[in-house]
This record gives sequence, C-alpha cells and structure tokens, in this order.
Amino acid sequence: MKMHESLTAERICDAVERRMTSLDDPGFCVVCGEEQGGCEPDMHRGACEHCGERAVYGADELLLRLPL
Repeated sequence: MKMHESLTAERICDAVERRMTSLDDPGFCVVCGEEQGGCEPDMHRGACEHCGERAVYGADELLLRLPL
C-alpha cells in the first residue's frame, strides 16, 4: 500500500502509544496524511473527514503495514 510521505514510522508509533496510554483513538488517511480520531485500531478504508477518500486506517493497522 502506498502511504502519504508524512506517515513516518515515528508518527505512527507515537499514535499507537497514545492509543495505549490515553483515550485517543487515532487513525491516518494514507492519501492526504491527516490524522483522524474515532478510529478502531484495525480500521481500514474508512472515510477521511479532510479529503473524503476511503483511505483511513487505524494506527495499529498501519504499524503492521510498515515496510521492514
């Protein structure tokens, strides 16, 4: 999957850590790179509130999809 250039491993890991230690439930749009709340950890192809694409993934799901 092609991800927006702003979706770095550091940014995604930070979001996963926030989910585990707070009430945040972050996800990211892989098209525009915007963060979105209210995402299940395994969400995939959710609607983006910013660009409208069905390209929002939960932070945990993106972490699993990062290239090694």
